Amino acid sequence: MTGTTRSTLWTWDEARDFCTKCLPCVDVLLGIEPYHLWKDENDRSKGDWKDGVPLQPSYEQQDEVFQRFVERYPNLRCIARHVRYAHTGSENSLMAYMWYQGHTFESKLFTFNILDRVGGGDAFASGLIYAMMNGYKPMDMVNFAVASSVIKHTIHGDGNITDDAESIRNLMNMNYDIKR
Repeated sequence: MTGTTRSTLWTWDEARDFCTKCLPCVDVLLGIEPYHLWKDENDRSKGDWKDGVPLQPSYEQQDEVFQRFVERYPNLRCIARHVRYAHTGSENSLMAYMWYQGHTFESKLFTFNILDRVGGGDAFASGLIYAMMNGYKPMDMVNFAVASSVIKHTIHGDGNITDDAESIRNLMNMNYDIKR
């Protein structure tokens, strides 16, 4: 059996081109890359709406990007992305932005020590989907998604094996009381 070599993978631009073509079929968009969001589809020299937006954007910067996505792709029902702040190699903070029902929401900021970072994005995505499927209010949806990712960062391995939604809700609500 032969493995795939890096030279056979898509380039960043090839991935962006393909993923952008898929956007008209998307209801829930997790992350804002790798997608083109041209300011002018007919004149790409004018740039992408995401150009110059930092990895840790302000609420206003993120809201602007979300609004541009929704203008271009009105099929989108929800857009969410998490933002990481690396304080040290083992201490990070996470928060998230989510556009839903015409508004942009900003989660709480969670600071934690990392045991294993792999799978944190997947835990964010699955936490958001769980919250959506269970009828959470928008602020609770985005906070639950971030809390799911934070808990995953404290678990060894690439999957969030936590099936206790109450523990995630307690973290989401910053409720650290011991329950017996």
